[in-house]
Amino acid sequence: MSDSGKKMARSEVRTPAVLNGAADALPGVGRLALGTAARSAAWTIGSSVRSGRLLARAIASQDARNELVHAVAEDLATVSGTVTELAKAVSAGVPLHKALLEGSFQLSTVVLAEEAPTRRPPTLRERGEELLQRSRDVWSDDEQHPAYARILEELAPDEARILMLLLRGGPQPAVDVRTGGPIGMVSSSLVAAGLNMIGPRAGLRYVDQTPAYLNNLFRLGLVWFSTEQLDDPMEYQVVEAQPDVLEAMHSVRYAKVVRRSIHLTPFGINFCRACLVDETEHAELPEHQQPDE
Repeated sequence: MSDSGKKMARSEVRTPAVLNGAADALPGVGRLALGTAARSAAWTIGSSVRSGRLLARAIASQDARNELVHAVAEDLATVSGTVTELAKAVSAGVPLHKALLEGSFQLSTVVLAEEAPTRRPPTLRERGEELLQRSRDVWSDDEQHPAYARILEELAPDEARILMLLLRGGPQPAVDVRTGGPIGMVSSSLVAAGLNMIGPRAGLRYVDQTPAYLNNLFRLGLVWFSTEQLDDPMEYQVVEAQPDVLEAMHSVRYAKVVRRSIHLTPFGINFCRACLVDETEHAELPEHQQPDE
């Protein structure tokens, strides 16, 4: 660093004498607090000036040096003016704590912008090594899966309602409509799949988006679609009487209904318990089937 640069770094960031004069107008604690704040702000400016890149640019360019000196002078003037105004406010009867609070907001702005150092993001192998180190930490108290926060950001409000229905109401019935009759006994084709009453039962705002919601929940590993039907056949009578099911059945000459069910996965149950319900509900929740292997 050149002599001119060192001289500028030392001389241009000193706290002006007017700060001491203004602070002297305050009583005891106020003078101590404001003096400390002013010196802290001035030191912050000096620290920023002495930062490598900022000072290097100032030394390399006369224009940059002039701009830097001007910015420092303005910030010091702001500190000086703030302390003076606080002294006047306290003298006029403003409570000391209120004056200090207002002054702190003004002094907090006296910081020169400094470029943050760039750090190389960790590689996948480094992240894997860190994960293994955490797995060996027997004192770790991490209970929640790290994916929970990401999943919450990828859920629609209606999808949260579906999860609550499955968690509190248990597995939900669904039906497939396929071609039947004599030909269907040999080769049956799918007419409509996964018809259910989840949308109305969950009180969704966009009922027509239920298939898309279920697909997203399946993608996130929260629900799964079982080929097994529920134990109670009455659950399917309401579903099979719905207009979309009747329409699918009437669209072909011979139709048959295949009963299925929709469940939460174990991961989905843990997610709902951790993020959506209170701990006191855990013992009262219905059970779900385990996903097929």
